[in-house]
Amino acid sequence: MKHILLTGTAGFIGSNFVPYFLKKYPDYTLINLDLLTYAGNLENLSECVGNPRYKFIQGDICNRELVEFIFREYDIRGVIHFAAESHVDNSIKNPGVFVETNVNGTYTLIDVAYKHWLTKPSLYKKGYETCRFHHISTDEVYGTLSLDPSDLFTEKTPYAPNSPYSASKASSDMIVRAYHETYGIDTVITNCSNNYGPKQHDEKLIPTIIRNALAGRPIPIYGDGKNIRDWLYVLDHCKGIDSVYHTGKTGETYNIGGRNERTNLQIVDSICTILDAKVPMEKSYKTLITFVEDRAGHDRRYAIDATKLERELGWRADETFDTGIVKTIEWYLKKYQK
Repeated sequence: MKHILLTGTAGFIGSNFVPYFLKKYPDYTLINLDLLTYAGNLENLSECVGNPRYKFIQGDICNRELVEFIFREYDIRGVIHFAAESHVDNSIKNPGVFVETNVNGTYTLIDVAYKHWLTKPSLYKKGYETCRFHHISTDEVYGTLSLDPSDLFTEKTPYAPNSPYSASKASSDMIVRAYHETYGIDTVITNCSNNYGPKQHDEKLIPTIIRNALAGRPIPIYGDGKNIRDWLYVLDHCKGIDSVYHTGKTGETYNIGGRNERTNLQIVDSICTILDAKVPMEKSYKTLITFVEDRAGHDRRYAIDATKLERELGWRADETFDTGIVKTIEWYLKKYQK
């Protein structure tokens, strides 16, 4: 039985990943280390409770003593690192928390992994040769794009983060890269586009649109609503992580994107149209759309070129935005209409 340490998987993406990974790999035992900050919720993992191959530990990835104990106690043979402070608005208000978790936490994890798996740079201990550290990152490290549809983020796009959040994630990416180049630890990095789907925190755009619409409250849209994001259904992202963790080339970065560019206005229009059909009210939900002051340093456009992942590892997104958003809305209708 192989023990893999997962971090931060009581959050949105991780809580979709754990059930998927447990089911697919019966020879893995998953250790979930999560501090359960505002974005972590153990209810997201209720289907895993009682599974003998799943263990939850509440704790901080910055706590080196705890991380070292987990590596020793469970003889960890792989790490998939989801844990991060990730809300841009919160990073603007309190950037120090993002530096502590995203930078120092990542350093602690990979340094402990290096010392548990290797005897010295580039020399793995016997039996630990297949241990890998997979770091989950974001497309926001690349900065912003022009409005030209052919302008896409690739793995060779220079980093140009524009918020404290994206700067902290860029820093963590560089730490992982440095540990591969300097110490020879087997690492992979994935940078994903905007995720959506079940279990996302209420504060995010799509849950906010659905929740406010159902409650008849104003639906807030930053600025002119024309900021563009590439949307990736969360289970497609999980499958991409799986593919890179198992078959990605050591030291490489892979971009995971859904090829589903939408403006925020298009997102809210699509959701309101579906809600008008599924849960009609006297007036269209679109009448609730309200424009609010734009976010400081709000990047205009992100879009991922996932060609490398598709070509080298054979990954393909199963969901288009039109199919994925219907599944997402149906999940939130069950949540918000209880």
